[in-house]
Amino acid sequence: MTKRLIPRFSRKKSQEFIQTLNRRVNNYFKENKVAKTGNWKLYLKSVIMFTLLITPFVLILSLSFSDWFKLLLAVVVGIGMAGVGMNVMHDGNHGSFSKYPWVNKLMGSSIYILAGNVFNWKVQHNVLHHTYTNIKDHDEDLEAGIVLRFSKHADWKPHHQFQHLYSFLLYGLLTLKWAIISDFIRLSRYHKKNLSYANSKSHPVQWVGLIISKIIYFSVWIVLPILVFNISWWKVLIGFFVMHYTASLILSLVFQLAHVIGEAEMPLPDFKTGNMENSWAIHQLKTTVNFSTKNKIVNWFTGGLNHQIEHHIFPHISHIHYNKISKIVKKTAREFNLPYNEYKTTRSAIFSHFKFLKQMGMRPVYVQS
Repeated sequence: MTKRLIPRFSRKKSQEFIQTLNRRVNNYFKENKVAKTGNWKLYLKSVIMFTLLITPFVLILSLSFSDWFKLLLAVVVGIGMAGVGMNVMHDGNHGSFSKYPWVNKLMGSSIYILAGNVFNWKVQHNVLHHTYTNIKDHDEDLEAGIVLRFSKHADWKPHHQFQHLYSFLLYGLLTLKWAIISDFIRLSRYHKKNLSYANSKSHPVQWVGLIISKIIYFSVWIVLPILVFNISWWKVLIGFFVMHYTASLILSLVFQLAHVIGEAEMPLPDFKTGNMENSWAIHQLKTTVNFSTKNKIVNWFTGGLNHQIEHHIFPHISHIHYNKISKIVKKTAREFNLPYNEYKTTRSAIFSHFKFLKQMGMRPVYVQS
């Protein structure tokens, strides 16, 4: 088995684009005397998202509602989970929530409430996904085992021809998988590959932290309702599943619409040199898609993740500013004759995503040379 080469982006092709874009975006913040991090709008939204997450859970534990109403409250908790993940945790772990590092660390740590792990997230998302976006074997967001096929470069299996039908059911298992198995698998893999990021703790310390955080997580969400509040174990498990399924559906769809869609390219590096055709910034434009950017509700709830182009080029700028700087990014991309892919509505993006899944599920036609 040959060793995979680390992709290397071109340092020559259209560096003028990113230099021009950086200058214009920096001028926007300077001229408007605005910080690139979050502001009161983000802080207020964070309070709302945490309220959506925590209040229904407290009501379930403390008041006597019908089982059906408690199930509805579990759905609201799931919406809160997704909201905290997209608006608070995401900005925190990118260092864009606040100008104070300790606030970013605190807000980023909200991932533990969502069943995730900070170390794994920063390696998988900040390092691998943001650096090697849509590059097979390097961007783990494209990996779905043998169950789903997200890229034409992935192996095809007969069951993939039905993936556009069953994928929606699997999308609801994302955070549940995080909670039970994914974090352990990833930490083991990152340990073997010696992957980390600046100022991260050693792997043995990460293992201790992971195990302790999982014990606390399941104690709060499952053990506490059963042993302390005397809720039937099967009701707790059903509510836990509904909560996670709701959050997972939202998070999966938002993430998939940005990269697993027809307009998002999935280029490979040169197999001999590892060289990529484009510079990193142009690569982000070609592998990323925006959706529903004019919809105020979508903008607000998704934490700007519908502005994925802006987020990928400027991950250290808070999503609060994406709607403003998107005009600069779009204008500059068009000036340099570069793509700026976007869907006007969420509905059209979802339709395109499942159409793409259907295409990826078709048996490939191999042409012999």
